[in-house]
Amino acid sequence: MSAKNFPLTKIKGFGSAFPDMVYTQDEIAKLFAITNPTVLKLMASGHVKTRHLYLPPLAPKAAKLRFETPNDLHKKFKQGILDIGVKATQRALDHAGLDASDIDVLIAVTSTGFLVPGVSSLVSRSLGMKQNLHRMDIVGMGCNAGMSALYSGAKMSCANPEQNILVLCCEVNSASYVRDDTVRTGIVNSLFGDGATALILNKVRHTGRDAGIRSRKSGSRAQLSIYDFESFTIPEQHGAMTFTWDEAQNKWSFYLSKDIPFVIGNHVQIPVQRLLDRNGITKQDIKHWVLHTGGGAVIDGAKKSLNLREDDVRHTRSVLRDYGNISSGSFIMSLERLHEEDKIEQDDLGVFIAMGPGATMEAALVRWD
Repeated sequence: MSAKNFPLTKIKGFGSAFPDMVYTQDEIAKLFAITNPTVLKLMASGHVKTRHLYLPPLAPKAAKLRFETPNDLHKKFKQGILDIGVKATQRALDHAGLDASDIDVLIAVTSTGFLVPGVSSLVSRSLGMKQNLHRMDIVGMGCNAGMSALYSGAKMSCANPEQNILVLCCEVNSASYVRDDTVRTGIVNSLFGDGATALILNKVRHTGRDAGIRSRKSGSRAQLSIYDFESFTIPEQHGAMTFTWDEAQNKWSFYLSKDIPFVIGNHVQIPVQRLLDRNGITKQDIKHWVLHTGGGAVIDGAKKSLNLREDDVRHTRSVLRDYGNISSGSFIMSLERLHEEDKIEQDDLGVFIAMGPGATMEAALVRWD
């Protein structure tokens, strides 16, 4: 890494939370009464095994889920924020050894619902954060939004190095499900799960027993520094991932183009290479790759484009397998699993990658100091 580069900030801790109920793909297919053979094939692909979801309870003797009105879905979203959003925040605080009152800035991210006051207000009030907390809500950016929030938080940390900045990504994807037997909704309903992840930033370097991120497995600590970011947007693919109003269903409906894996695969190396070149390093210098769990084909496309080994995407694969695509916070869950392995060594370099509507890709360069 070029000697002129200095870390923007450090990640002090992270946490995640999911709904208690876990469903297999076969269970979901039956509950949604799916008969379309193409959708059933998607469900059985094997990339996703289980997902944590907020689904309505079955009525007595009912074989499928009851219909959820737009009002039901809105209530579900708000209740989900109060459940997994608050839990993920508290777990990140515990991991960093902080209290809720220690947080100076809260950046809340979601694309699966809309609240006024927003997610940041709901979570900060629930945890009793201080009255002079600076709040920011990022709504509607999609799966790359967590990385965009990380960029914003890192820049804030540079300007205010003593501040503790919390980034929360909370997605209740089941609050934006449309239920019918079409391939369009089948692609979405076979992939996305509910989940929340959070991380805490602070530029000040701590020493002693409270220094760095504590491994939950061994208790050892690592200083994880963020050095640089790179963004890349493909305007001509603006319509490849969209959230539009379905008049027939009277609900919002997410659309995911079947070409997305190829779009990502054909372009993801561009921002990554720019990021590495600017910092005087090569792909061979990167020890850890932390990717968004966009889907099996998306991971395959990114892996091929970047010439990665299967071992490089093992955490991305395992998060997709166990939770599905949890949108904006997926990469934080992959990072959490990397740390649980307890195999990180001093001065290891890593790259975070996320992608989403726009079509936009975000990359970050990190080092475990």
